[in-house]
Amino acid sequence: MFRPKVPTNPTPTGLVTPSAVEPIATVQHTPLLAPVAQPSTRPAVQLTPGTALALVGGGTAVVLVVGAVLVSMLLAVAISGVSVAVCAVVLRSLLAHGRTHR
Repeated sequence: MFRPKVPTNPTPTGLVTPSAVEPIATVQHTPLLAPVAQPSTRPAVQLTPGTALALVGGGTAVVLVVGAVLVSMLLAVAISGVSVAVCAVVLRSLLAHGRTHR
């Protein structure tokens, strides 16, 4: 099946001789039956009071860290905007003062 078929060379008369046909072995596969899972009587995840407390503590820590990062980024943008606005006001007043007092 995976062997390449090489064509036979034609004879000088122009007739082509066919190649010998090789028998192909057929293999029959029997499907395997999947094992049937037995229903479990206990839940998949058991939360004890200690693990529940750890999950709540971990979630709180993540929320606090993400909140602190977002607030610090907001403050950085706000401070940058205020400083640019102050610089623009100072430059405007300097340019206006220079035009009127020449």
